[in-house]
Amino acid sequence: MPPLLILASASPRRRELLAGLGVPFEVMPAEVVEHESPDSDPREMVRHNAALKAEWVAARRPEALVLGVDTTVFLDGVVLNKPRDVAAARAMLGRLSGCTHTVYTGLAVRRQRDRLAIDEGVASEVTFKSLDAAVIARYLSLVNPLDKAGAYAIQEGTDLIIAGWRGSYTNIVGLPVEETKQILTRCGLC
Repeated sequence: MPPLLILASASPRRRELLAGLGVPFEVMPAEVVEHESPDSDPREMVRHNAALKAEWVAARRPEALVLGVDTTVFLDGVVLNKPRDVAAARAMLGRLSGCTHTVYTGLAVRRQRDRLAIDEGVASEVTFKSLDAAVIARYLSLVNPLDKAGAYAIQEGTDLIIAGWRGSYTNIVGLPVEETKQILTRCGLC
């Protein structure tokens, strides 16, 4: 029997991407306060938050292999996490307009039973089209921006806002599938 895998995230996008790997898993969102300072090093921040989530769940389920994930958007030295309201989302989209930014994801796997700890980071780049107020308003009418880093989802309303991307598409969605599969293979799950 393969080890039990738990996803320490409530994200429906992560759940869908992980399910695509064909590995059975449970979902147990971690009840933690994430570090989200706008002046943080984004690579360190997502790794810290992913580990925090994985460790919280692993402490409660010591036999399970726990996957913690955190994603953020970074532009011009500023971390753009989930917006607090629609006005903040509008401002974020305006800031991303016409620019290329980086999407960072931290992956943390923990199993308390044998003190297994794996930490990885993935980065991708996204270029936005130039957006005017009408395009931003249209996008916000189609997409709920409040649960998304940078106030957007690359898989929703793509033609309105995205000019292109480099790197892992699934990383931009919220779970870098290839890197996740590699980690789970090392742990005997794939």
